[in-house]
Amino acid sequence: MSNIGFIGLGIMGKPMAANLLKGGHKLFLNSRSGVPQELTAAGGIACDSAKQVAERSEIIILMVPDTPDVEKVLFGPNGVSDGLSAGKTVIDMSSISPIETKKYAKRINDAGCEYLDAPVSGGEVGARNAALTIMVGGSQPAFDKVKPVFELMGKNITLVGGNGDGQTCKVANQIIVALNIEAVGEALLFASKAGADPAKVRQALMGGFAASRILEVHGERMIKRTFDPGFRIELHQKDLSLALAGARALGVSLPNTATAQELFNACSANGGAKWDHSAMVKALEKLANHEVAKGKSF
Repeated sequence: MSNIGFIGLGIMGKPMAANLLKGGHKLFLNSRSGVPQELTAAGGIACDSAKQVAERSEIIILMVPDTPDVEKVLFGPNGVSDGLSAGKTVIDMSSISPIETKKYAKRINDAGCEYLDAPVSGGEVGARNAALTIMVGGSQPAFDKVKPVFELMGKNITLVGGNGDGQTCKVANQIIVALNIEAVGEALLFASKAGADPAKVRQALMGGFAASRILEVHGERMIKRTFDPGFRIELHQKDLSLALAGARALGVSLPNTATAQELFNACSANGGAKWDHSAMVKALEKLANHEVAKGKSF
């Protein structure tokens, strides 16, 4: 079993760390919001800084919200880089900029350590059930070395390519998810406004070509009005910002991604930055003056 550091113990990080503890690894933990008591009760060891985590661990995992957070944890005062020694492996499982990821990887490699970007998909449910999809960028030897660790957190684990390619894959994932949420929201709104029972419409659609995980999980959220995250709108906005910035740099047009971002922006403007991203439907409901579940919108 390995000594593993885990930094960032929020909605996703906490259950991911818990699964590593269940797998028998020794965990050194740090989080800006404090280390949850249930993790220390399960054997995790709280550390005062990211540097201390790195000093005591062979593998250091980050799961924090955004690109600046990763940079601060890695290279800020008492950061991971201050506690590294040659031969260690740093794994960033956050969803951040592919461009910055390549820069961070080079700095870690220059310190004699391996770097993997390994963002995930599957949400809180996938994190709890160790069923995450993990998209990895980095070297084959580094991937092979830590794959047993990934297998304690996920099911579909793919080495996509070199450093940055894991993050690029995650951006592509978030484009697909956002557009599917928008499509499901439009469909259920249309059905409800036309007088059909959206729950029964969803049930019927689940048996056909329109079936999807988004229709299954987020379609139910839209009908039942269960918009506690999950995955927060503000985080999906961050991911689509990466997509749109990348598209500008590449000279690619992503018109529907831009539309999805504007719908998220409308939700945030109405106090919904921390709603689950399935609540994008609320922006569509506002435009239609109708709620999928025929209740009060916004």
